[in-house]
Amino acid sequence: MLKIPHIWRRSARSRKADDAAELALLRSVAKGIHGVEAMFSHDGRLRWISPSVERLTARLPTRYLGADDALALLVHSSDLAYCRRVMGEVLASGEARDFELRLQRDDGRFNWVACHWRALRDEQGGIEGVRLSAEDIQARKETEYTLLETVAELRRAQALREHYLTRSNDERHRLSALLNVIRLGILFIDRDHRVLYFNSAMLKLWGYPPEENLIGVRDVVLQSTIAPLLMDPSAYFAHIASVVRSPQVSEPHEFKFKDGRIVTDISAVVEGGLDGRGIGRVWIYEDVTERRQVAEQLVALAERDPLTNLFNRRRFHEELDRLLADAERRKTGVGLLSFDLDGFKPINDQYGHPAGDEVLIGLADGLRRIVRRNEMFFRLGGDEFAVLVPDANAEALSELASRLLEGVASLRFHFSGHEASVTASIGAACYPDHGKDVETLMAAADRAMYRSKDAGRNCWSLAGQ
Repeated sequence: MLKIPHIWRRSARSRKADDAAELALLRSVAKGIHGVEAMFSHDGRLRWISPSVERLTARLPTRYLGADDALALLVHSSDLAYCRRVMGEVLASGEARDFELRLQRDDGRFNWVACHWRALRDEQGGIEGVRLSAEDIQARKETEYTLLETVAELRRAQALREHYLTRSNDERHRLSALLNVIRLGILFIDRDHRVLYFNSAMLKLWGYPPEENLIGVRDVVLQSTIAPLLMDPSAYFAHIASVVRSPQVSEPHEFKFKDGRIVTDISAVVEGGLDGRGIGRVWIYEDVTERRQVAEQLVALAERDPLTNLFNRRRFHEELDRLLADAERRKTGVGLLSFDLDGFKPINDQYGHPAGDEVLIGLADGLRRIVRRNEMFFRLGGDEFAVLVPDANAEALSELASRLLEGVASLRFHFSGHEASVTASIGAACYPDHGKDVETLMAAADRAMYRSKDAGRNCWSLAGQ
């Protein structure tokens, strides 16, 4: 009988030792938990939390165990409402739930964890609480955030590129529309001597169809197609070669087409490129035919008599000044024939001004065939005319005066069924024999002309005789 209590006492001591060892083991396991383990009662009160919570929140477990609302202290305010709802669903249904949330830290920061919520059951299977197992995923979240930021930055960069590409395309379309409505022909040749851009005016100017596509065509091919259009293709292509050799902006160059058009070009290197040599060369063409025609018309209006198309008095004085200066330099002579018409006033008075105009026009046409190419024929006004003869002497002037007299006298006009004619009285003077300046030479020729009239008209006289 004495042995039984002895054995019982040994058994009790053994069980107590085992319990202590088990408790020590559980504490050791709890301390080794990397995440967070916690148990909540059915009413949401914290019953136990692992010491590892201090590593994630910088708070001792006792602070949570002593708190009236441990969950509010543990979970970030942004996730608290959702956490409470899930916790309630687990208590109500017993079904496990997994999601991510943030744990609040004592320093104001937070730590992301992956939560696993499981129902705690008693021996009868009833739900008596909830177990929380939280795995630290802060490093993963930070990596995700970094990746998301990188992706976002890439998307922003892509969006920016697309934005600038769209703006660039819009600008290109606007520029293309602008260049297509201007009258200047524009051609851009890249560094490989191929067409990179052209506008519709360029196609029209060079005779290409409106739908022609020249992109990628080499410059030598272009030259071969335009050569038949030019008056002097070899000279123009030599001009192109000279321009291409120079980095400077070219001077305007004028060239002519066989169809009579006059075009100018100007060219410049387009700056750019990593090597600083430019990305190509732009050529700008302008059709100046109409401008030249207008300029010629203005010159004609300023220098020619509108009735006979002979040079007028203004041009006479300019040419006489020029010839006298040239003759003084070269030590040569200049001849001047000045004449008016005998019998012109009666025709004008009897048949009217249209008849007089017909006589003047007929005279101009007839004497043009007599005056040589190097001699200049002028209408000074009314029925007054003059001829300037470079490199002249008295003998040459007498020969020309005789031919003019015959030419005038041979002209016949018919008005109202009647024939009419005129003659001329001519005065001749020669530089430097009869005058060394404009006024003196003209006065000498006028005096000689009046001597011809006094001598009976239809003759000529030389100054100084």
